[in-house]
Amino acid sequence: MNGAAGGGSAASRDGLRGRLCRVGRRGPGRERARAGVGLGRGGGRAGWGGNILPGVSGDAVSVPAKLLSLLDAYTEGYSAYSLSELSRRTGLPLTTAHRLVGELERWGGLERGEDGKYRIGLRMVELAALCPRGAGLRDIALPYMQDLYEATHQNVQLAVREGTDGVYIERIAGRHAVAVRTRIGAHWPLHATGVGLVLLAFAPPAVQEAVLAAPLRRFTPYTITDSPVLRRVLAEVRKTGIAISDRQIDDDAYSFGAPVTGPDGSCVAALSIVVGYDDPGRASWGPAVRAAAIGISRRLQDAWAADVGSGVPTSAAATQRSVQAGKVLHASL
Repeated sequence: MNGAAGGGSAASRDGLRGRLCRVGRRGPGRERARAGVGLGRGGGRAGWGGNILPGVSGDAVSVPAKLLSLLDAYTEGYSAYSLSELSRRTGLPLTTAHRLVGELERWGGLERGEDGKYRIGLRMVELAALCPRGAGLRDIALPYMQDLYEATHQNVQLAVREGTDGVYIERIAGRHAVAVRTRIGAHWPLHATGVGLVLLAFAPPAVQEAVLAAPLRRFTPYTITDSPVLRRVLAEVRKTGIAISDRQIDDDAYSFGAPVTGPDGSCVAALSIVVGYDDPGRASWGPAVRAAAIGISRRLQDAWAADVGSGVPTSAAATQRSVQAGKVLHASL
């Protein structure tokens, strides 16, 4: 994805449609066992010829599963389909696809364009905005992210862990910053990005061992694909509080990541900045990212304390409760 966005000193962010978060959908580290599945530039699925319901007759699949298969057909790079294309992509009979697509269109989950193709509808965006996992955290983190952007004019990103993936929940892109592949809702493997290394370093031991035991996907010649090397890198992240991804995703990008901690000290998110590898000032960005992450962490703690004192749930407390499960290691800030 291109990192270019708005003009002047103003930070630009993804529009409303870009906020359709696919949390829970598979990325590079969460591929389902299916022949023909490929990976697109954004880390999601792309360019595969199989259907979503392989080896199962249409009558054996529940109606909800069929509806979800239609929505699951949409990925980065595959955002508009004709009815026949949806039928082929999902493996549903054309008559079934026609009926279910009509239901989704009437509900607002799909929209039919002038070209006759169906796209994700705004009703899905409205539902995604209600997801508690990222909303409160984004609200608290965004001012700090904007400050970091204004100080650096580089790409600023916020992510949480979902299984063995990092999922981006907020981003700010600079007009003249290095191009990045990030999009909100995108899944990326933990071993290869700045935010991912942070999230993995402070993940439960079982998650770390699962990643270390599995094949580590290579994106560039600089991607860490050796488990002992990755283990040493994670130990260094825990020691310093800063992760560095050196050209691991793109050979012209360099990322610094730092942990965002909740009131109990667990790592609930990771903040990063992505700069050009040849940026002469890149050495100064690490401390800036760490300082911003500490600021977000303190604000989360303040919001939680206010929630406890008032007895009225706040978005920060709701976010903390929803992201806390599975994140039990303490961050060494």
